[in-house]
Amino acid sequence: MSVVGSRRRAREAALQMLYQMDVAAMGADEAIARYWDELATERDGESFANELVRGVERERERIDALIRGVSEHWRLERMACVDRNILRLGVYELLAVPDVPRRVTLNEAIELAKRFGAEGSAAFVNGVLDRIAADLGKP
Repeated sequence: MSVVGSRRRAREAALQMLYQMDVAAMGADEAIARYWDELATERDGESFANELVRGVERERERIDALIRGVSEHWRLERMACVDRNILRLGVYELLAVPDVPRRVTLNEAIELAKRFGAEGSAAFVNGVLDRIAADLGKP
């Protein structure tokens, strides 16, 4: 499998783990173990997915502050859980994964929103992440 396909699967796995952390109030290590032991059908992209999940947990206060700073009229706690975690994943990539270009991060987040979110999720995720990327000066 290509690096792109492997990373896409990793992002999907990471989103599911972040969702689980959010809903069940568990830490990254527990969510990671539970996902790979009980839910995963294959382990493609496992190390990248785990890196993303642990990174989001480690940087969550900073990530959430960035999201709050640009999401006018939307409190983080009132966002759909899927959208909120796609945003966290995207912001972490913008902050801490320098080998992934801005447009790739945004495109991947939009694809996750189309696949797992509601009807307006893709446009919402795109708007918020684009503003954060611009604020961060990510090329």
